[in-house]
Amino acid sequence: MRYLHTMVRVKDLEKTMAFFELLGLKETKRIDHEGGRFSLIFMAPEGQPECPVELTYNWDGDEGLPSESRHFGHLAYEVENIYALCQKLMDAGVVINRPPRDGHMAFVRSPDNISIELLQKGESLAPAEPWASMENTGHW
Repeated sequence: MRYLHTMVRVKDLEKTMAFFELLGLKETKRIDHEGGRFSLIFMAPEGQPECPVELTYNWDGDEGLPSESRHFGHLAYEVENIYALCQKLMDAGVVINRPPRDGHMAFVRSPDNISIELLQKGESLAPAEPWASMENTGHW
């Protein structure tokens, strides 16, 4: 067996793609199914096309989205500098649900409530403000 992708259903394709682009993912493949009235958009980190997330978008909407269901779990990405990425996300209006107080791990949510875990590559960064004293927001 080998890993293929993680699929998540999305309600607002443009907002969700913009969110994943902020994380550093790029569209690598798109399949539009006219008969089924849905699109599959694959996005992956630069140079890692073998690690995509598949965004499934139903053209006629999906009233069950977004929900607070946690049956999915989360997507996890290793990042070069967790503080810099969290600052970039915050500057773009993304809520940091679990700040990287430990210099190692943070959680955010996409516009469709998909939980995203960010993990510092290598050793944890030294604790730094504003992260060290930032409280959790919501859940992840």
